[in-house]
Amino acid sequence: MTNILKDIFFGKTVLITGHTGFKGSWLSIWLTHMGANVVGVSIDVPSEPSNFDVSSVSDTIKDCRIDIRDASAVRELIEEIQPDFVFHLAAQALVRPSYKNPLDTITTNAIGSANILDGLRVINKKVVAIMITSDKAYDNVEWVWGYRETDRLGGKDPYSASKGMAELSIRSYVESFFNSTESNVRVGIARAGNVIGGGDWAVDRIVPDCMDAWASGRTVDIRSPNATRPWQHVLEPLSGYLCLAVNLFTSGDNHGEAYNFGPSSDQNHPVSQLIDEMSKYWDQIKWNDTSKDEGHLHEAGLLKLNCDKALCDLQWRSALEFEETVKMTVEWYKLYYQNKTYSLHDFTVSQIEAYIKAAKLQGITWAGDD
Repeated sequence: MTNILKDIFFGKTVLITGHTGFKGSWLSIWLTHMGANVVGVSIDVPSEPSNFDVSSVSDTIKDCRIDIRDASAVRELIEEIQPDFVFHLAAQALVRPSYKNPLDTITTNAIGSANILDGLRVINKKVVAIMITSDKAYDNVEWVWGYRETDRLGGKDPYSASKGMAELSIRSYVESFFNSTESNVRVGIARAGNVIGGGDWAVDRIVPDCMDAWASGRTVDIRSPNATRPWQHVLEPLSGYLCLAVNLFTSGDNHGEAYNFGPSSDQNHPVSQLIDEMSKYWDQIKWNDTSKDEGHLHEAGLLKLNCDKALCDLQWRSALEFEETVKMTVEWYKLYYQNKTYSLHDFTVSQIEAYIKAAKLQGITWAGDD
C-alpha cells in the first residue's frame, strides 16, 4: 500500500492561508513534496527569521499577499485558482498580542474565517476546506481530563474568544450554505494545541525564545515553568489536517465535524521538563524563573485534548514520543544557527520523511506500508 496522502494530493491545487507562518510553511513544504500545486495566501511574513524564508518556501509555490479580512480579494483568488483543497491557517495566533490589539485579533480570526467560506460559496467544483482553529477555543476551566469536541467553547482572553467566534461563523456557514447533498463544499474543523518544531520564531514562544537566547549565550526568562502543555511536533497536527481532508474528499460522512489533534494523554509535560529535555541536545543552557514577577497576563496553566474522535473516525493518532519531538526540534535549530546561509528546505523534507517512516513503523494507516 502506498502513502494514502500522496495518492490524494498529487497534482491537486491546494490553497493554504497563512503559508508564511510556522505551521503553514511546514504544510506547504509537505504538500509540494507530495506533488501538490500549492498557492499560499498571507498578508506578510510574520517573523524575522522565519521558516518560510530559511526553507525557501517561495521557490516551490505561488506566493500571494492578501489580507484575509479583504473579502473581495479572497473571493477573486478562489475563483481564479479553483482549489481542490483549502487549509485555512491564517490567524493572529498568539495570546499576549491579543491583549494589545483585541479588535485586530477578532477581525482576523473570526471575520477572516468567514471570508474564506464566503469565497467558497461561489465555487462550482468539489472542494474540501479544513478550517484550523485552536485548542484555546475551548472554555478552559483547567480540569485534569482532556477536552472533547462537544465541550463548551469560549475563553477568558481575546485570542481564545476570537477562536470561539471563528468556530461559530464556520458552523453557521456549514449549516446555512453547505449542508445540502448538492453542495460542492465539504468542511472540517481542526483544533490543535502547543506545537513545536524547527522554524518557529513567533514572539513569546518558549522554544524559539530558548533557541535564540542559547545560540547567543544569553539567559532566557521563563514566565510559567510549571505550566503544563500537550507538546507535539508540528508534523503531528499537520498529518491530522491532511487525514481529515482525505476523509472529506473520499466521503461526506464527517462533513462539518470538529476534531482534536494532539499527543497521547501521557505526553503532557511542564515547561521545566521541556527545557530539561532540550538541554540534552544544546550545551550551556541558562534560564530564569520569572513566574513570581508581577504583571503577567492570564495564561492557562493546564490544557489537554481528548483525541479519541480522530482515532475513531480518521484512524489518526500521534506518531512521536515527547523525547523524539524535542530531539527533532533542537536538531533543526542547531543546523540553522550553525550556518545561517544554508537553506533548510532539504533538511525540513528529511524530517518530514523521517516522520512518515516513524508513522509507518507504528502501523498508522495514513502512512501506508511500502
